[in-house]
Amino acid sequence: MLEFESYSDKWGQKFYSLNNVWLRKLFLIEPYDEYVLENPREAILDKGGSIFFGVYEGQAVATFALVPTSKGSVELNKMAVQEDLRGRGFGNTMMSFVLEQCRKDGVDSIELYSNRKLVNALHLYRKFGFKETPIPSDNPYERADIRMVLKLSGR
Repeated sequence: MLEFESYSDKWGQKFYSLNNVWLRKLFLIEPYDEYVLENPREAILDKGGSIFFGVYEGQAVATFALVPTSKGSVELNKMAVQEDLRGRGFGNTMMSFVLEQCRKDGVDSIELYSNRKLVNALHLYRKFGFKETPIPSDNPYERADIRMVLKLSGR
């Protein structure tokens, strides 16, 4: 079973390594990625964001970040699962936790940027209710060719 822990220095390097694997395999690591992955405290935590780790059998095997973008909105980013453990439903477990955490924190909407070649990820996001929206001009990711938003109900 996947359990979640907030960021601590204990797992700090895993935030970098879990994301580095998929980014290098499928894309180039962009300067913004490098900044965020090398400086998670400054780039995410000090801005009021959160980083979580999915822990399985005592090891951090998954991660994601929630970064405030405006009042009541966060960006879900740097979501990754250890390559040899994909296909076990961890993505579903993570997304359920993301929604639970965002509702608990009073978040009104969650946005994310992705790429259309990440078919499994897009399927997961759609399954949880994310809808495609136009990409704004201040998009920080060159690789992003899709932006999705989920408005949380009752807000």
